[in-house]
Amino acid sequence: MDLNENTGHSAIDVAIIGATGMVGRTMLKVLEELNFPVRNLLPVGSDRSVGKEVVFRGKLHRIRSIEEALEAAPHVALFSAGGSVSLEWAPRFAAQGCTVIDNSSAWRMDTNAPLVVPEVNGSDIAPHHLIIANPNCTTMQLVMALKPLHDAFTIERGIVSTYQSITGTGQAAIAQLEAERSGKSGTGVYPHPIDMNVIPHCDVFEENGYTREEMKVWNETKKILGDDTVHMSCTAVRVPVMGGHSESVYLEMTRDFELDEVFQLLRDFDGVEVVDDPANNAYPMPLQAAGKNEVFVGRIRRDLAHPRGLHLWIVADNLRKGAATNTVQIAEYLWKQGRWSGAS
Repeated sequence: MDLNENTGHSAIDVAIIGATGMVGRTMLKVLEELNFPVRNLLPVGSDRSVGKEVVFRGKLHRIRSIEEALEAAPHVALFSAGGSVSLEWAPRFAAQGCTVIDNSSAWRMDTNAPLVVPEVNGSDIAPHHLIIANPNCTTMQLVMALKPLHDAFTIERGIVSTYQSITGTGQAAIAQLEAERSGKSGTGVYPHPIDMNVIPHCDVFEENGYTREEMKVWNETKKILGDDTVHMSCTAVRVPVMGGHSESVYLEMTRDFELDEVFQLLRDFDGVEVVDDPANNAYPMPLQAAGKNEVFVGRIRRDLAHPRGLHLWIVADNLRKGAATNTVQIAEYLWKQGRWSGAS
C-alpha cells in the first residue's frame, strides 16, 4: 500500500518530531500496531539526521527538517525532541491548526494545555486545545491504577517508590550500562556506576530535597485526576533495568474498601492488567512488561496498620504506555472523536 495515497476519508498526515530517538522509533511501531490511519508520514530529525530514512509499514521515509514538516502542514504532530524544541516549535505548528501532542515536560503544567491519559481524562481535551501534554512516564502508569480507586474510595495521600529503567534516560544510559558490564571505563550520564547499583537520583534536585522527577509525580497526579487534595509523595530511583519502570505504591483512602472490590475495579479498567497470584509466583515484572502497552498491577494487599491503607506494585514499559503509546492513543482518541473528520 502506498502511504502517500489517501487510504480513506479520515486518513491524516502525521509528523513525528524526534523520529530517530528511542521514543520516536517506538511511536512508529505503535502507529503500525494500532493501525492508525496515517496518510502521509513526516518523520523529523536533527540536522545530522535529515536525509536519512526510517521504515514505516514496510516503506522507507526520508527524515525531514522541522521547517519542512511545518511547511507540509500536518494534521497532528507528535513531539518527542525535548522541552526546548517543544517550547519553540509547538506554538508554530498549533498556529496553523495542527494538533500537537507533546511528550516533553514543556507544557505539562501549563493551564492552557490539558495533561492527558486517555483512559483517565481524555474528556479534558476541548476542541480549542491544539497543544496537548503527555505526562511523565512515572506519573502515567501510576494514575492508570489510581483513577478507578480514587473514583470509588477517594485517595487522600500516597507514597510512591520507583524503580526506573535506564531507558528513561535514553541511549547514552544504555551505552553506560553496556560499557560497565564489559569492563570499560568512561564518562557516563549518571554520577555513579549504574551496573550492580541503584541510584536514588532521577533528574535534578530541587531546594526542597526532592528531585524534579519526584515533584512531577506530586504535581501531575493532581492535574490529571483533577483533584488538588490527592497528595502523592515520591522517591525516584534508577535501577540497571531496560524493560520498564516499577513502582511500589502505598495509598490511604478516605472511604472503607474491600479487597475484592479493589481487584475488580482494576481488572475492569481499560489498559490495566492485574497479575496477582503469589502462590504461583505471578506478579508484574519489567521483563514481562517490555514491549507491551498495558499497565500491570499486582501485590495488592491491605496495610497491616491502617484500616484504609492499600499497597500496590505497578509495572509498565516506560517507552510504551509511559511515552510513545500514550501519545499515539491521544491522537487515536481525537480521531475517534472526529477531530479530523473530512481531512483533506
